[in-house]
Amino acid sequence: MSATIAIVDDDAAIRNALSSLLRSMGYAARLFPTADAFLADESQPPPDCVLTDVQMPGMNGLQLQAEIRRRRPDLPVIVITAFPSEAMRDQALAAGARHFLNKPVSAETVASCIQQALARPETLP
Repeated sequence: MSATIAIVDDDAAIRNALSSLLRSMGYAARLFPTADAFLADESQPPPDCVLTDVQMPGMNGLQLQAEIRRRRPDLPVIVITAFPSEAMRDQALAAGARHFLNKPVSAETVASCIQQALARPETLP
């Protein structure tokens, strides 16, 4: 059974592009336009990894990451943003993000990061 990756991004074009990429890599994808929509989802089985944008209306990606960490500390999160800063990168990584990627991001980078996130055991307390 292939891994399921949740994509949380308010930009439909980004969600669809990432979904197509992930499906071509053999993963299943679930798409969410907001952090709240992701958190309200009760689909089974739960996703194996989350790709989230930072800048979204309502709860942002870093807040979502914190909530995921509270609910499911073992769930790998990859943060993607078009507006990176060192402070944001440091915050995301310190809070347990497996990767912090800057948009635009190559298909090869996304593939590599997902493979690493799914393979790497959780190391944070």
